[in-house]
Amino acid sequence: MRILIVEDEIRLAEALGQIMRENKYAVDIVNDGEAGYDYAMSGIYDVIVLDVMLPKMNGFEVVRQMRKEKNRTPVIILTARDETADKVNGLDCGADDYLTKPFAPEELSARIRALSRRQGEVVLNEMGFADIKLDLSNYVLQCGYKTVRLGLKEFEVLRMLLANPAGVVSKEDILLKVWGTESDAEDNNVEAYISFLRKKLAYLGSGVNINTMRKIGYYLGEKK
Repeated sequence: MRILIVEDEIRLAEALGQIMRENKYAVDIVNDGEAGYDYAMSGIYDVIVLDVMLPKMNGFEVVRQMRKEKNRTPVIILTARDETADKVNGLDCGADDYLTKPFAPEELSARIRALSRRQGEVVLNEMGFADIKLDLSNYVLQCGYKTVRLGLKEFEVLRMLLANPAGVVSKEDILLKVWGTESDAEDNNVEAYISFLRKKLAYLGSGVNINTMRKIGYYLGEKK
């Protein structure tokens, strides 16, 4: 899952980013409302954590413009304001939840999980396809009695494929969701990690293939 944090307090933003990474989420951080809106409109995020008091464009306006443009990414408004009117304003603008500073990291993580479930992403401990299982808590890929631990990017690429077992995942989507919008990674980076995953599937003796659809992307299949 990829999280966008929009927060102008640099130390707080970095602390939030660390919390998300410890929960095994991919994170992008921006520090003003205009950048937050631009990133949000990319459509690559599962949840957005958004401060209200931001330079250039406040959080309420960011959410309002997102919803006006039919962007339905779940948004948690995060702010020091605790007046009822501000909470109502945030929710009326289109935010999905509202958390007042200071907050417990565990509460923020729980609210993110709740929003992802509301959007239809059931939070599971493992994902599977055919004869393989991926443990989401420790990056371990299993086939039968054999296991292998994946690196972070290997894990994220395979998780995207497992989340779309009936469809093709494009290289562009993999680059955006695994490497992020600020990365200079290119198609050959994706190809390298697909190659690493294929070798690990072969090591496990799995009957699962990562198939290539030329010039489009990748999809899972079974050896015949």
